[in-house]
Amino acid sequence: MTAEARKRISFVVPFYNEGVNVDLFHGTIKVTTAALPYDLEFVYVNDGSGDDTFARLRAIQDADARVTLVNFSRNFGHQKAITAGLDYATGDAVVIMDADLQDPPSVALELIARWEQGYEVAYAQRRTRKDGLFKRVTASAYYRLLARIGDVDIPRNTGDFRLMDRKVVDEIKKYREHDRYMRGIVASLGFNQIAVPFDRDERLHGETHYPLPKMIKLAVDGVLGFSTFPLTIMTRVGVAVSLFSVLWIIEVVLHKLFFPGDLVQGWSLTMIAILFMGGINLLMLGVLGSYIGRIYREVQDRPIYTLDGVYRAGEAERARPAMVPTQHSSPLTPASPASAA
Repeated sequence: MTAEARKRISFVVPFYNEGVNVDLFHGTIKVTTAALPYDLEFVYVNDGSGDDTFARLRAIQDADARVTLVNFSRNFGHQKAITAGLDYATGDAVVIMDADLQDPPSVALELIARWEQGYEVAYAQRRTRKDGLFKRVTASAYYRLLARIGDVDIPRNTGDFRLMDRKVVDEIKKYREHDRYMRGIVASLGFNQIAVPFDRDERLHGETHYPLPKMIKLAVDGVLGFSTFPLTIMTRVGVAVSLFSVLWIIEVVLHKLFFPGDLVQGWSLTMIAILFMGGINLLMLGVLGSYIGRIYREVQDRPIYTLDGVYRAGEAERARPAMVPTQHSSPLTPASPASAA
């Protein structure tokens, strides 16, 4: 393979308060990928970390010319950090993985092997996971629910650990919604996809940065972003409650006609009915409000993320390119640092 013909593979990795893992992760990924016959690019995204993650990433970027450091102005979240990494990755294929080494770098080699076989998306599918019972049960229940109500067939037990061909990445960059669920976006694109089973390791250092509230938000983004079932169920609940009310009215009328002495006088039953209907109404309004809130954020058309700077080998700090695709603009590719100079 000549130098001119060598393809490039980009590794996109978000970092959030991962200072304890930065050097270990980069050292591991360098050793794991050393024998690959490709040019390599490491796009590390600092998602507004509050520890020494940025300083450690900066040191790695100074020492390794293959590293591009994308630094957020604040914490925007894991899914948006992945988006920024894809915006700046230049490889013929892009591997997305986490920095906590729960996604074994060795599995990335299997993903690349599937790409070499002609697959355009190779996603790592968890065969086993060393998580707590609560997380395993809720994750399994969530994927089953999403499979039943989702408009897109999203593979079960998959995260964002995957490889995507350049043409898939270019399509994803057209999707600029703010409430992002990347694994759903990738599944919705189609292309030739294949699962690569793996056993997920335990987190080596630090604490998880996906606590229960963030997990719930991600799950809600997956449901609301790829299913209209919550809207349709509002009608079904309305019909069910109305039918129940009609049957109740019939029952009261029959008691009044044939068993008037059995009717219980008082406000208890009335108040229960009022509170029940009020709760149903508020619940349905909440579901509707969730969709309206998403529409509102998209209509505002604000940038998905804001950068403090971009660092590449041998170049000064770069500001964010002026032309970045938004929800309603044409899908322009971000200007490279060379062209932005």
